[in-house]
Amino acid sequence: MKAKRLRYGNLFKSHILGCPTVICMDPEVNRYILLSEGKGFVPGYPQSMLDILGKCNIAAVHGPTHKAMRSAMLGLVSPAMIRGQLLPKIDEFMREHVSNWHGKIIDIQHKTKEMALLSALKQIAGIEAGPLSDSLKAELFKLVLGTLSLPFNFPGTNYHQGFEARKKLVGMLKEIIEERRASNCPKNDMLDSLLTNDEISKAKLTDEQIIDLIIALIYSGYETVSTTSMMAVKYLLDHPNVLEELRREHLEIRKQKTTDCRVGWDDYKSMRFTRAVIFETLRMATVVNGVLRKTTQDVEINGYVIPKDWRIYVYTREINYDPYLYHEPQAFNPWRWLDKNLETHHHFMLFGGGGRLCPGKELGTVEIALFLHHFITQYRWEEVGKNEIMKFPRVEAPNGLHIKVWDS
Repeated sequence: MKAKRLRYGNLFKSHILGCPTVICMDPEVNRYILLSEGKGFVPGYPQSMLDILGKCNIAAVHGPTHKAMRSAMLGLVSPAMIRGQLLPKIDEFMREHVSNWHGKIIDIQHKTKEMALLSALKQIAGIEAGPLSDSLKAELFKLVLGTLSLPFNFPGTNYHQGFEARKKLVGMLKEIIEERRASNCPKNDMLDSLLTNDEISKAKLTDEQIIDLIIALIYSGYETVSTTSMMAVKYLLDHPNVLEELRREHLEIRKQKTTDCRVGWDDYKSMRFTRAVIFETLRMATVVNGVLRKTTQDVEINGYVIPKDWRIYVYTREINYDPYLYHEPQAFNPWRWLDKNLETHHHFMLFGGGGRLCPGKELGTVEIALFLHHFITQYRWEEVGKNEIMKFPRVEAPNGLHIKVWDS
């Protein structure tokens, strides 16, 4: 993409998954597109994603349906819900998850993937590690791979495996919902809130919408939380000065505790440098490269007419390396984010923008922050072997990221 930008500029034609698509890397134009839903633009995700994530998934719907689904999701992950219900569960989970790593060589990529998924399952439906979570995990991994594939429904293709995984997931989630309705034992989790239809959402969701919302909650947070956590561990090891400052912040929080070492809301809000590390990791190791929109009419942008039914790829990845927006963009420098104006700048697109700004932004940040809190205050680590890191088309360590861990 960088080479094409140098050759063609910030706006050029291409094809994505068989659809004629305009790639846009202009910060101002991208902002305009994200703020203009309903004015010639609607979500334009590929058919494979629509089939596998469901026709009610929040990324694909628009109009009143999107409003109802977004309202329900925002209610589940609001600051009040995080503070009162979710943060204590996340803190307990993270403490337990990292509790027995001393003296081991671990694949931190595998551990953070496991962490992100199990944490989500516990918050959503009170599901603990065990046979049910293993079954859900196996199908969710297939589902993720199938969402961005060509929709060829032949055995062996990622699309076919993802579509079959969705069927199995829907069946398992239906069973969980039926069991919860038949039970008189509330679990005080997201599923309880969705089924009791308390003040979480003004709109009553159907079971189909609830299932698609649950799948969206897991799908949207899983890769972002796991990959950002893994890359934060990598960057911290490569930048000892950052690790020293981050550890200082968390040890100061620990120092203020007595016998109760639980992390509270005020502790989280004091993690200013932690938040900066998370945002800088997201900028440097961009998990979501951009968002897709579709034109509902001929649209003129920068003197070019984009025909009706074309896709526009709002490509935000390159914006994260723009030297006009970020001084020395190739440098890992969390201190830049201590300037709060950077987070509120209108070119800030780490979590999307407009009416579709990621509703789980704060929840994901809490999960990564608490993982880092328990990991860096308990352990020191070193990398084992040569671990390859790929950043495109997705951020991953193809053969794992192996580290040796010992108590600090």
